[in-house]
Amino acid sequence: MTDAAKPNPLIELLITLVIPSLILMKFSDPENLGAVNALLLALAFPLAWGARDLLARRKLNLFAALGLISILLTGGIGLLQLDTQWLAIKEAAIPGLIGLAVAVSAHTRTPLVRVLLFSPALMNVARIQQSLDERGNRAAFEARLKPATWMLGGSFFFSAAMNYFLATWIVVSPSGTPAFNEELGRLTLLSYPMIALPSMLIMMAALYYLARTIRELAGLKLAEALKH
Repeated sequence: MTDAAKPNPLIELLITLVIPSLILMKFSDPENLGAVNALLLALAFPLAWGARDLLARRKLNLFAALGLISILLTGGIGLLQLDTQWLAIKEAAIPGLIGLAVAVSAHTRTPLVRVLLFSPALMNVARIQQSLDERGNRAAFEARLKPATWMLGGSFFFSAAMNYFLATWIVVSPSGTPAFNEELGRLTLLSYPMIALPSMLIMMAALYYLARTIRELAGLKLAEALKH
C-alpha cells in the first residue's frame, strides 16, 4: 500500500469501531433492524474494511487476517446463539495466542520484535546493523532484543486478560438477542480506551527501550534509525 493509499486513522476508527457499535446499540430492537440483521450489518463494516486492507496490500498480513477471523467468530457466536462464555474465550484467545508466539520467539534466533518493531518497514535496519558492526556491538544488541520481545508479549497478554474481563463483565445476555447486541456494542466501544490504548503504551515503552538500545550500541538517534 502506497503512502497515498494509507487510510485515515480517524476514518478507520469510525468504520471499524464507532459505526458498528452504534448499529448494535441503537438498531437491534425488533422494531428496527432486529438482532440478526443489526449484527450482520455491524459486522459488515469492519469485515469489508479488513478485506479491503488485505486486497490493497496484495499480501497476507497476519494481524489483519486475525482481525477478520475474530469478526467472523463473533458473528458465528451471535448467529448460532452460542453461550456468551465463548465470546469471552474468543476475545482472550487471539491476543493471548499472539502473546504466546511473541514470548516463545524470544528464545529463538528470530524474535518477533524484528517483525513488529525492528523491521525494515519501520527502521533503517541496514544502517543500524552497519553501525553495530563498526562498534562491535552486534552480539550485545541481539541480546537486548529479548527483553524488548518480552515487553511486546506482555502487551498482548494484558490485552487478553482485559478482553476476557470486559467480555464476562459486560456481555451477560443470551446471544442472538437485542440485549446481547447492545452489550456487544458497549464492549466494542470500551475495548478501545480500556484495552487498545494501554496496550499501545506498553508497545511504545518497548519502542523506547529499543530506541535507547540503538542509541547506546549503534550511536544513532531515533530520527537517524527510523526509515525515511
